[in-house]
Amino acid sequence: MVYQIRKFTDSMNFANATKVTIAAAIPVILFSYLELFQLGFTIAIGALLTFPSDISSNLRHKINGILVASIIVAGSALAINMVYPYPWFFYPVLILLIFLLSMISVYGHRATLVSFSGLLSVCLAFSQMYEGWQLLQHCGLILAGGLFYLVISLIFYYIRPYRYVEIQIAECIHLTSKYLKLRGDLWKANADKPAIIKKQLQLQVELNAIHENLREVLIGNRTSSGSSNQNRKMLIVFISLVEILELALSTSFDHDKLHQKFQNHPKVLATYQNLAYNLAATLKQLSKSVESRSKYVSKHKLFDDMNALELAITDYENDLGKTAASEGVFMLTTMLQYAEKQVEKIKIVERAFTLAINPQDFKGKDKDLEKFLTPQYYPLSTLIENLSFSSTIFRHSLRLTVTILIAFVIGQMLPFQNVYWILLTIVVIMRPGYGLTKQRSFQRIFGTILGGLIAFGILLVIHNTIVIGALAVIAMIFGFAFSQTNYKIGATFVTIYVVFIYGILTPNIVDVVQYRILDTLVGAVLAFLANYFLWPSWEFLNIPVYLEKSIEANRNYLKEISIFYNKKGEVSTSYKLARKHAFIEIGNLMASFQRMAQEPKSKQKQLPQVYKLAVLNHTLLSSSASMGTYIQSHKTTSASEAFNVVVDTVIKNLDNAILLLKENNIGSPENTHKEELAMRFTELKNIRTKELKEGNPIDEEAFQLKMQEAQLVIEQLIWLTNLTENIVKATKELKNA
Repeated sequence: MVYQIRKFTDSMNFANATKVTIAAAIPVILFSYLELFQLGFTIAIGALLTFPSDISSNLRHKINGILVASIIVAGSALAINMVYPYPWFFYPVLILLIFLLSMISVYGHRATLVSFSGLLSVCLAFSQMYEGWQLLQHCGLILAGGLFYLVISLIFYYIRPYRYVEIQIAECIHLTSKYLKLRGDLWKANADKPAIIKKQLQLQVELNAIHENLREVLIGNRTSSGSSNQNRKMLIVFISLVEILELALSTSFDHDKLHQKFQNHPKVLATYQNLAYNLAATLKQLSKSVESRSKYVSKHKLFDDMNALELAITDYENDLGKTAASEGVFMLTTMLQYAEKQVEKIKIVERAFTLAINPQDFKGKDKDLEKFLTPQYYPLSTLIENLSFSSTIFRHSLRLTVTILIAFVIGQMLPFQNVYWILLTIVVIMRPGYGLTKQRSFQRIFGTILGGLIAFGILLVIHNTIVIGALAVIAMIFGFAFSQTNYKIGATFVTIYVVFIYGILTPNIVDVVQYRILDTLVGAVLAFLANYFLWPSWEFLNIPVYLEKSIEANRNYLKEISIFYNKKGEVSTSYKLARKHAFIEIGNLMASFQRMAQEPKSKQKQLPQVYKLAVLNHTLLSSSASMGTYIQSHKTTSASEAFNVVVDTVIKNLDNAILLLKENNIGSPENTHKEELAMRFTELKNIRTKELKEGNPIDEEAFQLKMQEAQLVIEQLIWLTNLTENIVKATKELKNA
């Protein structure tokens, strides 16, 4: 319990909530003391409206984002107030402003939040209209509030410049440990493999997001302001975590076959599973240490676990005899080597938090890092390209504009007390996807009703304005802190905070609570209906795009592995980029599937086939990573022509699947091609023995290592061929369904 409370109060969500609360509270308190409450309140509104744009990133992007948001917030309020007295001009400007602000989202996550700030400003502008000098003063104060928030944010940044990175690294370590734990669960004899794979895919979505955040901060900071020791240390940890994930993903074994093979020798697999669990436990302990900033002392002796596995393999070989145990020893040795690489990477992470940086850990890893960043530029062509119904953002912008217009007209025609509350509810709730909009609608309604009742009950008992003000500040902190992690609780605290503020400003609190609940209900219903009926963006329409990107990324990754196997040498930047994109796209595919699963049953078209393809793509990535990792960590022989023919066949299968998704028919493979492929596999199985025996004399151990390479590569190629054939088959089923 104490750990959970400490974790919450030390989180970035709590820190961000504290920032915005301070930025809003100081002007109100200061100007209230000077009997200029309205000025302080307006500055506080500017800070609150600018806050959403403040996402953790490198310092330059952070400052630019907040500055742009401040200008857009003040400019939007100015535009609405200036045209409001002229209905013939007001409505076109309102429509254009909302649409353009919504369309900013095409430029990525930061732009989406800047857009959100602007839309909130438009809605809040209807709370009170200003003219002349008052209007300029009002907008100037809003701009001042945004700039004041920037100052507070920078103070927090300089007090703890690396805290966000530490928390993100700790979370990344924790998620990676969960992934390793799931890999360990697969070694249970009665493991629920489909459920474990589903959890792995969901984790991949979370890992993708956190990896992208860390790239932005670590590599972005390094590019803009040089590389400090702390930044270098965190970069080493991050790169090692990505490599650990690849190693974990690459342990693709036929677990049923292994359990069957070692059913009379269960000690071997139990020893390996214990090692796998201890790898996960070590990372979990490390993540807690980083998060709490406590001294790290490992509870697990990984090298002892490695020795135990080696002894178990030796015992197995002694029990069966060298010849009979050879195939099993090959399999176990491969597993041992994967584990050794994992331990090596984990030790690098441990050293980063316990000792001084070892230059060898960073050697070669800082090459071309900038290429791994998502480009930050905003060409007008991107906006123009999205002005079509094929764009999800365009549909959402159009839908949001129409919904806000309808809500505004309804508010003008019917006796609603605060029309802007309806508009704010729509902006906060409505999302491009139906599932998230539906979820947030119910959470918002629940939070508003519960928060209203709690606040009303407290105000009946407490009448001291100082106490109510203090409770409002506390509610504000919790409201913003929970909004990102638990929207239902966040909405509850935000409602409590708003009702408390009105409780200080007006004595008629019953009407305030009633109207807030009514306005929230109206806004939520309008948002929900709009997402269903107005140009809905059902996920089954987007699934083929995500499938195509995932298959294409897997194909490119496999091409890079083949090039590396043929050319040898150092791992190229293009190889690492291909790996990064393969990981990202499988996460994007799974995220799309999750959104689809939240939609109405009638819109969940071919859901089983989509999930089947997601699993096949994940397994393909795992198998490719397995071969890529082996080739990187071993001195391999030269690739034969047979190897390249088989890889070309696998790549051609993936090309065929991409063509199918683009609605191009493909012919069935010719029998002669299938016969050639079968011959190539036979050739691969025999060629290595002949080459090794007829080549330069080598000792028995070296011969066994080369044969192990041949066996692993052949098994992976067979598996890759089967997987890609199944992908083509599943893609046909999806297109024909």
